[in-house]
Amino acid sequence: MAEIKLNKQHPLYQKDLDNILHTNGIVRLKGKCILITGATGMLGVCLIDALMKFNATQNAGIKIFAVGRSKEKAFLRLGEYYDNPLFAFIEQDVREPLPRDLKVDYIIPGASNTHPLAYSQYPIETIEINVFGIEHALNKAIECDATILYMSTVEVYGNARGNDIFTENYTGDLNLSNARSCYTESKRVSEALCQSYIAEKNASVKIVRLSRIFGPTMLESDTKASSQFIKKALNNEDIVLKSKGEQLFSYTYAADAVSAMLFILLHGENGEAYNISGFSIRLKDFAKTCANFIGKNVIFDLPSEIEQKGYSVATQAVLDNKKLKAIGWDTKSDFKDTIDRTLKILQ
Repeated sequence: MAEIKLNKQHPLYQKDLDNILHTNGIVRLKGKCILITGATGMLGVCLIDALMKFNATQNAGIKIFAVGRSKEKAFLRLGEYYDNPLFAFIEQDVREPLPRDLKVDYIIPGASNTHPLAYSQYPIETIEINVFGIEHALNKAIECDATILYMSTVEVYGNARGNDIFTENYTGDLNLSNARSCYTESKRVSEALCQSYIAEKNASVKIVRLSRIFGPTMLESDTKASSQFIKKALNNEDIVLKSKGEQLFSYTYAADAVSAMLFILLHGENGEAYNISGFSIRLKDFAKTCANFIGKNVIFDLPSEIEQKGYSVATQAVLDNKKLKAIGWDTKSDFKDTIDRTLKILQ
């Protein structure tokens, strides 16, 4: 299988970055210092690429501190910025406190194990990264009087009761009887920590609950179903579906998610959570869309035991995004177009 490589100079990717830079109010970030953990992840890379383009094209003067566990991995994803004085990479595990001498205006904690294989293989690590990561970010925010944009997830809602749609005050059915709860519960605890720091220490925190994300900044190691579909399409292979594909989920294109995150950072209310979702589609239709672009088929195949441990048992996870729309943001992307963009950029 060919290695996935993001072509950052592709006109479509550059257009994605331009769209992010049209986010209302983004000029307020000029001259600020922003710390981003999970910097080499799908959203971290897209966010940093957009902000560095802002610096290059509009002299924004934004200083970016990118945190990750591997300098070598970061060089592959963000190496073009290593000699830029407005970019600094900090090699460290987010389970450790952030450097004491670091002073920033905004913190975006994005470090997390975010795909099924990681949940099943490293459940303890998954909990620690999420909980310790946000605790250290919150402590740094109090120290610097910085604002946090916390990247939470649709998973905090649990499983839908029937055909319920997830609004920001929804609480579904929870399941603590398997290791996969490591991700769900640690994200819920992380949100509770945010609210606790707001109540007890007057922290400034805004929370985004992300739907399933896809896009050209995906990692080779990503085992999410949507990423597997895209990888199969890139290799001109039939799309393998590990279920009947009736699951109905909300998805967001990576560049749209970054735009929404920045919008909430700039316009959201302190202590409030906002759902980010672009469109809802059944898993089999996502797979068929990828297969159709290369003239291949969808093949249904049962997962292995270790794969099954990491998979969500949810049959529906649809995010209501009316709250985000009410403050002025909405996606303009078309689902088929974003699949097309993803495949063309990665090809």
